[in-house]
Amino acid sequence: MTSFKHIASSLTLAFALIAGPVAAADLPPLREVKEIDQNMLWAGLAIEVADECPTIDVKKMKGLSFLWGLKSKASALGYSDDEIRAYVDSDAEEARIRDLGTAYIRASGFDPTTSEGLCAFGKAEIARGSIIGSFLKDKS
Repeated sequence: MTSFKHIASSLTLAFALIAGPVAAADLPPLREVKEIDQNMLWAGLAIEVADECPTIDVKKMKGLSFLWGLKSKASALGYSDDEIRAYVDSDAEEARIRDLGTAYIRASGFDPTTSEGLCAFGKAEIARGSIIGSFLKDKS
């Protein structure tokens, strides 16, 4: 999955546009903040589907706005730009998110290793109106 790197690129842009407050002491790692981490997974899955499925596109402006919102939430919780960047740029976090995404797609009944499986997953997410589906548009 290349999605976490795409998220990192988008968040880097968001960092340049939105300044956050200084982090408070003793905050849990961002990976443990469900409202941030879970939403990073959803955004990453949408990007992965759009990257691998020729009949589905990602709604780029909606996705970028969503990522800016996540960055703002993390900042409001007291995380510094450096802490947020470290989470987004981490190879370990990328691998963890990739594993979570693969497991989620499989648990949904689709093959995450094929374009066909990802297309079917994306279309199912669009049809059910999920957060993932809200970032996608079907071109077929």
